[in-house]
Amino acid sequence: MGFTQRDVAEFVRENDVKFIRLAFCDLFGELKNISILPDQLEKAFKYGVAFDASAVKGFLGIDRSDLFLRPDPSTMSVVPWRSMGGIVIRMICDIFYPDGRQFEGSGRYILSKVRQRAAAMGYTANFGAECEFYLFKEREDGGAEPLDDGGYFDVFPKDRGENVRREICGTLEQMGLRPERSHHEHGPGQNEIDFRYDGVMETADNIVTFRWVVASVARNNGLVASFEPKPVPEQSGNGLHVNISLVRDGVNIFASDDGTLRRDAKAFIAGILNRISEICAFTNPKEGSYARLGTCEAPRYATWSRGNRSQLIRVPYAYGDSKRIEVRNPDCTLNPYLAFALLLNAGLEGIDRDEELAPECDENVYLVPEDKYPALPSALGEAKEIARRSEFVTMTLGKDVAASFLKG
Repeated sequence: MGFTQRDVAEFVRENDVKFIRLAFCDLFGELKNISILPDQLEKAFKYGVAFDASAVKGFLGIDRSDLFLRPDPSTMSVVPWRSMGGIVIRMICDIFYPDGRQFEGSGRYILSKVRQRAAAMGYTANFGAECEFYLFKEREDGGAEPLDDGGYFDVFPKDRGENVRREICGTLEQMGLRPERSHHEHGPGQNEIDFRYDGVMETADNIVTFRWVVASVARNNGLVASFEPKPVPEQSGNGLHVNISLVRDGVNIFASDDGTLRRDAKAFIAGILNRISEICAFTNPKEGSYARLGTCEAPRYATWSRGNRSQLIRVPYAYGDSKRIEVRNPDCTLNPYLAFALLLNAGLEGIDRDEELAPECDENVYLVPEDKYPALPSALGEAKEIARRSEFVTMTLGKDVAASFLKG
């Protein structure tokens, strides 16, 4: 997007903007916002807008509760479904203390520090996301049922969600995202929409926007969208496959003509695999997350391979700059800022330590003996306990942030 403060001010003035939404996420990735009028924009950029941080889950106590939202102009977008009686725009905010220090509990701040570490090591991180969700129709008895009984890549009439997906994609485009693919997924009423990769911070912001758009468009069509990891028992769960590429000196480290991996590419993968159990509480933060793992192409073991979809990390067959790794265990209920910070920092640690990558696994790991490969936690409580003992998690997120998240 790349807007400046001047760009935003001119857009507001020239387009008769009525309201400006200042958005941020709480510690658990839930979207929050406050609306201001256009005459407050200059003040918001300069000083920020105060709010009660004690009322936001995971932030501060009542004894020191003042924080300020300062909008990031590069994130400006129009809110299409709120702009009928006058244009409404939205910006995602960074969070500050009254003395001007950045709030260490802000996911954007935490991710920015890891991104700076990558830059200091000579790397630029690009992330992409493949987001799955279910669409439900509500029954008169108050329950809900999947919108359709379609399956993978089905078409109408089995697929009843194609018009909603088309509307979601159009709305995303109006808000600055670039949808690339959409289709019916495996489960009844399950859908997937993938948008173009971007920088790690931009993609985290885009996931927040994506979830908001999907939920809003679904509701405007009389439906309910669910990103829960296992909303329909015995059916495919909702995953959020995270695609990562690293660029150094203008070269994607995962790109090669002969299919081999560079030393730093191997070390990056090794770093994630070595820390994945410690960060599962953040990539898979719900109890239902662990009902999803180990079934329907959701990984259970810390293994890697090239094309094998039973692995936790796979290197997809792709061309040129599309070469990347795909981390397959996360789900859509994560806080993208914290999860991305941990994944990226784990990979950077692997490079920094020149860690050895385990041999490639070509097996279908759903069929192997349980003790053959290192397993992910089997329940949220186990994942949280592993995270509590992790010096890596504390180092990446900070002691207070890690403790607050794992307590919540």
